[in-house]
Formats: sequence, C-alpha cells, structure tokens
Amino acid sequence: MHKTSAWPLALIYAVLVVFASLFPFDGWRAQGIDPLVFLLARIPPPYWSGFDLATNVVGYAPLGFLLVLGMLRSGGPRGAVWLATLAGGLLSLCMEFLQIYLPRRVPSNLDLLLNIGGTLAGGLIAALLERLGAIDRWSDFKGRWFVQDASGAIVLLALWPLALLFPAAVPFGLGQVLERLEAALTELLADTPFLEWVPLREVALDPLSPSGEVLCVTLGLLTPCLLGYCVIRSLGRRALFALGVVAVGITLTALSAALSWGPVHAWEWMGVPTRVGVWAALALALLMLALPRRACAAVLLVALAWYLVLLNQAPTSAYFAQTLQIWEQGRFIRFYGLGQWLGWLWPYVTLLYVLFRVSRREVH
Repeated sequence: MHKTSAWPLALIYAVLVVFASLFPFDGWRAQGIDPLVFLLARIPPPYWSGFDLATNVVGYAPLGFLLVLGMLRSGGPRGAVWLATLAGGLLSLCMEFLQIYLPRRVPSNLDLLLNIGGTLAGGLIAALLERLGAIDRWSDFKGRWFVQDASGAIVLLALWPLALLFPAAVPFGLGQVLERLEAALTELLADTPFLEWVPLREVALDPLSPSGEVLCVTLGLLTPCLLGYCVIRSLGRRALFALGVVAVGITLTALSAALSWGPVHAWEWMGVPTRVGVWAALALALLMLALPRRACAAVLLVALAWYLVLLNQAPTSAYFAQTLQIWEQGRFIRFYGLGQWLGWLWPYVTLLYVLFRVSRREVH
C-alpha cells in the first residue's frame, strides 16, 4: 500500500464532472416524459459532432485513470478497472438522467456509452502503467522532488493548468469573483429586506492601470511557483519547476485564447504589460529559490492576498463578457461551469491550504 494523491484528485474530478454536466443549474422543470427515454433513442442522435464525441471520451478518461490508480496504490480489490468503469458509468447515467430536467442540456445514450468507454480507457491506461512499473517510478520521482506531506500542494498544482483554460479578464487572473458575487447576492435577495444588509458598491470599479495589470500577471504566475517551493526539496529542482510553471502558464493561456477566438488570435493577450509581468514573475521566482519552505509559504500568503485584493478591485471588460458568452452558448458549454468554478476557487483553496500548512509542524 502507498500514500497516493489519486483519491483526492478522483473526488475533485468527479465533482468537476458534475459541474460540467449540469451547468448552469437553472431552469429545472419536468417535461412530463419518462426521464430514461434517452436510453432507447436512436444512435447516433440527430445533432452530434466529432468534438462532442471526443470530449465525452476524454472527459471521463481521467476519472477512470485516477480511480484505478487509487485502488491499485492503496491495495484495493481485484478487478479495479471494471469497478472504476462501473463507477464512471453510474455517474454518467445519473448525469444524463438529470439533464432531461434542464432546458439547455440534452441527455444522450451515445454520451453515456462514450463516457463509459472513456472511463474504461483511462482505467486500462492506469493498469498498464502500473504493470510496466511507471507508477513506481513516479513514486520514486515524487520522493526525490517533494517533501513527505506534499499531496495537497501536488493536487492544487495539477488543477492550476485546468483553471487557466477558462478565459480570464487578466492573464493568469484567477479568483476574480467580486462582481459576480455582488450580482448573485442582489438577484438572490431582490424584493427582500435583506438586500439592504448587503454592502453593495455605490460607484463603479475602476479598470486596472497598466502597472496594476503588470502586478496581477506577476503575482498570478508567482503564486504556483511559491506553492511548489513550499514542498520541493532542492534549489535546482525549484529552478526547473519555476521554468515549467511559466511555460505551462503561457501555453495554456494561449490555448484558451485559441479555443475562444481561433488559432490566429492565440497570442493577442500577450501585450506589453503581460510580457513585463511574465518576466518579472520569472525573475522573482529565481530570486526566491533559496528561501526556506516556511518562508516561501509566508511570502505566498502575502502575495496571494495582495493579488486577490488587487484583482477584485477591477471590473471585467465587455471583451471578456463576450468571451464568456462564446463559452456559455457555444460548444464549450460542457466545460463552462467546470472551468469557471476552478478559476474562481483555486486561489482561495490555495490560500486555505497554505494557512493550514504554516500552522502545523513541517514534515521533511
């Protein structure tokens, strides 16, 4: 048996699948038909595309991979692949069943079959890698690079690239929730006396200045670097990790822009303030290579708090609202809620994790 990050990652991924399947969670209504009628519908359905086929398989493959990996690494039962496939199939069946009550979602037996196939494929890949010894080599790598209690940080670092796929008003600007939170509270408490209790703003938010955008980009890229420093053992590995974070951050942000606006617009977000912020983040990350792990955690707390305050004092632009409309109404509807919640919550969960980490004894 081994300690593994697969179980918490599998749980988080299952929750994200629920968000992706049921978003936007409004307009629930009964249509007066059998909720399981989709099971007997013709295959393929009238409206489908290659993108839909691929996303249904790829979307469930990580779930199967993580479930099988968790069972294999923790001494689970025989037949882990089939148990994981059954779990993925039941989750998909529940999601398709519930989608018939949502006006903007369409249940499909083809989706169900593809989800099951994706779970099975992911599980088979995990079982094959375990048989070939690749998982043991990952464990050895993890032991050389990270401290003993690094699982929480590894999970957060694994989710960071996924959060970047959702369009952000500022490059690497995760956690910008103030405007949405105010709008949601106003709508929820409308026509009630409790609306007066909400401290709503009386003036509009001011857009970020170029220097403010530079600072947001810098802190947004520096945050995952410092999170990694909290659990990485040596200075040389920290340097490689920082370079990797910058490379992954730039690549995923460009991919998000390409998905939203087309490949020809993949690099339009890389303006002068963004370029300055990227280089500043890399320079600061290299300057902090030798900081002790607890000092890195303390700096991370300050940087993250500053970043969230600064980012939430700026409004989202009309350009950003148009980008979200493309995601919400286009083919990215399956990922809209998933990416949105990841982008909203990642910085705050990281903040809580680091607070918890600095409050306890350090494990080497």
